[in-house]
Amino acid sequence: MHVHVHVHARGPARRVTTVPMRRQVKGEAVRRELLPGTSPALLQELHLLTRAGDLNADSLRKLKQVNHLAGLLAPALDDVLSRFGDPVVADCGAGKSYLGFVLYELFLAPAGKGTLLALESREELARAGADRARRLGFDRLRFVTGPIAQAEVPPRLHVVTALHACDTATDDALLLAIRSNADHVAVVPCCQAEVARQLAEAKGAAPVVAPLFEHPWHRREFGSHLTNVVRALALEASGYKVTVTELTGWEHSVKNELILGRKIRGASREAQDKLDALLAATGVRPKLVRALAGEGA
Repeated sequence: MHVHVHVHARGPARRVTTVPMRRQVKGEAVRRELLPGTSPALLQELHLLTRAGDLNADSLRKLKQVNHLAGLLAPALDDVLSRFGDPVVADCGAGKSYLGFVLYELFLAPAGKGTLLALESREELARAGADRARRLGFDRLRFVTGPIAQAEVPPRLHVVTALHACDTATDDALLLAIRSNADHVAVVPCCQAEVARQLAEAKGAAPVVAPLFEHPWHRREFGSHLTNVVRALALEASGYKVTVTELTGWEHSVKNELILGRKIRGASREAQDKLDALLAATGVRPKLVRALAGEGA
């Protein structure tokens, strides 16, 4: 990848950063960036493709993230579409719902069944998304306005996903999946800040663990990592087989960790014991843990 190198001379030491060069994709090269079954017309409607059919650098980054997650969700969607008459997919913290529209076109539309619920707290985005779904004739793509935790959704969901739902919104998505007994869950967390704050005030952390987050920088990094470890263990304790992997290359997203879960049993005592021991050692109690235990905020 070509980069520009910027040298900053201020301060006691020079700071060097590398800034990726902007990349635009045009002409036939655009086709190579699309998943089979994705129409350029949809991506133009989503303003990911320009009127001329090109991809600018920002749109390419967004599209790569959506395409990678759609590809990784393919087995889950194929599974629920084959086993259920009208499976329900929930896209949490949907935003403009790039992911939701792509999933609908690639999977639900060809299957002729299934409902996709796009959960979005910002009313203007939900309204614009609903208008777009009507224009496209995506009649089983529906927008639900409001926070994830208060969303009016069916008691049974089959697939729950969240792409970069910020901080504890990812916990809300995971809680929704667990409580609705979702068969599959996939989240790409973003901006994990809650646990870092708890670590700053942690009094009960084990002495051997405390140095891991003594410095603010380490606290942010360790807090982010610990947040996702807790999430993975909470899913395992709730009966999910969990895979943690990379979503895309780092050049496309800094927030790049993907947590995939497939429901395989009722619960796991072993995973719960691991989770309890980790929480005791670090002195934190994140939102997902509190909610699953029925504790208040």
